[in-house]
Amino acid sequence: MSLVLDPAAQDLLFREARTANTFTDEPVTDEQVRAIYDLVKYGPTAFNQSPLRVTLVRSPEARERLVRHMAEGNQPKTATAPLVAILSADNEFHEELPQLFPHFPQAKDAFFSERPVREGAATLNAALQAAYFIIGVRAAGLAAGPMTGLDFEGVRKEFLDDDHTPLMVVNIGRPGPDAWFPRSPRLAYEQVITTV
Repeated sequence: MSLVLDPAAQDLLFREARTANTFTDEPVTDEQVRAIYDLVKYGPTAFNQSPLRVTLVRSPEARERLVRHMAEGNQPKTATAPLVAILSADNEFHEELPQLFPHFPQAKDAFFSERPVREGAATLNAALQAAYFIIGVRAAGLAAGPMTGLDFEGVRKEFLDDDHTPLMVVNIGRPGPDAWFPRSPRLAYEQVITTV
């Protein structure tokens, strides 16, 4: 059985998409970011909790503050990407549940009254949304460079607050010269899929 999604779209989103390491200086507009969000907001999360929060780093001053918290090998990429997004999990996402999960507004207190439970749920579901976000960047015809080589606590203190947990930094833009490392191998179907 073949996939319904057009092969060109499959290539754009998956087969030909790569983590970009260099970018051109073509700007990424607010309209592009809004279009990305307006697509990926429909990706599922448990209880529709939608805990992902995105902090766009645009100003030179903010960029300089972020670069200091990146691993040495990631600093040049973050310094030169047209747009950088800090993706974080909102550990107080439950405050939005009466709006986001209206058919069971009691979920806020019934399931998420304790902070450790919220943190676990927020991290898992925001990570799902981070993957959707990366796919959305690709759907916009842009390249994403997601990175976890950073000082997470430093980024949290510099850009977020105690209610937000940073997950990754994503450089966004059009790929520049020598943007791609060679494609790394993938596991075979038989190594991943088990039927019981």
